[in-house]
Amino acid sequence: MKRALVRGGLADEGYGHEGQARVAIANAFYRPSSQVGRDLAVLAAAIYRQQHPQLRVIDAMTGCGVRPLRYHLESGADSVWANEGNPELQAVLSKNLHQGMAPGTYRITHQDANQLFFSCAQQQDYYDLIDIDSFGSPTPFVSTALWAIKFGGLLYLTSTDGRTTGGHAVDKSIQLYGACARSHPAVHEQGLRLLIGCAAQKAAERGFHIQPVFSIFNGTIHRVMVRVLPRPQTDPYGFLAYCYGCGQFRTADWRQLGQLGCEACGTAPVVSGPMWLGPLHDEDYVAQMLALANQRQWPQTIQQLLAIMVKEAAMPPYYYSLAEIGRRGQMDIPSRDRLIQVLDAGDYRATRTHLDAQAIKTDAPLATCIDAAKSLAQ
Repeated sequence: MKRALVRGGLADEGYGHEGQARVAIANAFYRPSSQVGRDLAVLAAAIYRQQHPQLRVIDAMTGCGVRPLRYHLESGADSVWANEGNPELQAVLSKNLHQGMAPGTYRITHQDANQLFFSCAQQQDYYDLIDIDSFGSPTPFVSTALWAIKFGGLLYLTSTDGRTTGGHAVDKSIQLYGACARSHPAVHEQGLRLLIGCAAQKAAERGFHIQPVFSIFNGTIHRVMVRVLPRPQTDPYGFLAYCYGCGQFRTADWRQLGQLGCEACGTAPVVSGPMWLGPLHDEDYVAQMLALANQRQWPQTIQQLLAIMVKEAAMPPYYYSLAEIGRRGQMDIPSRDRLIQVLDAGDYRATRTHLDAQAIKTDAPLATCIDAAKSLAQ
């Protein structure tokens, strides 16, 4: 098979092979490094299809069409609407879907995603899964996507704007997410929580609520899949405070904003939010995805990732890097796995996190983590 020549995400010629899909790339945007996010979406969609009579998908920004093919071939999607804003990709997109899907199982359009979602709402044509793989922030599309999704359906969002969610453009974070994003050592997780929080806020405006299915940060891109449900409820939505003095995190609701001196050292913390403070993943759903990946004999890297996600699902909304623990304890960087063992043996929970291979998620205070690391050094 002739491999695609990829430069900065643009494949100039050749073919790409991913899962069961083989696609011509031509001049379409295709980022091989984002395959993990597509792998998880395929598994989540396959679980949904097992539990529902049908799976109808909108891929709102389809590119070369690798996602529609995989949703059909690997998730059992009955039909996929492949929309691509660039009409110049019509030929390659038609070729790819024609080769991998039967007539009547797909539809191709070239229009603005918001127009597509509104047209679905006008025709009362609702979908089980909507995938929005956008550049920058997806916030311009979240509200309109809610008009086109079924209750119980899955909404998959992408953010490539780590500068904003990482606290380097506060005015822009307020504009896009209705939240103040500040810089601190756990900003990779903050990006996911701002994205989930945005979806929760937009859903609440419609009288709905959302439940995260899974969330992933792959080093540069934040992706979250949420389930859209009827009947509004009180969501775990609030603020995250970080103390630069002692390194401790804490959460707060709006009633506590005027009283947020650090409980450990008294220093005034930096505060981010409001954002989603609940679980990053649906633990049971991710466990089903793990079982399916094992059944299909998918690569160990995917299975290991899902196993980590199961463990981190119910952990606090932040993590501590090993480098931070070592620096504040004035010692060498501790062993991650041994530190987790010490904390687990005590009164705390601790686990690895997919957000940073050199970090841990735990409900132990940072001071306890430092003491545990020092005991290992001794």
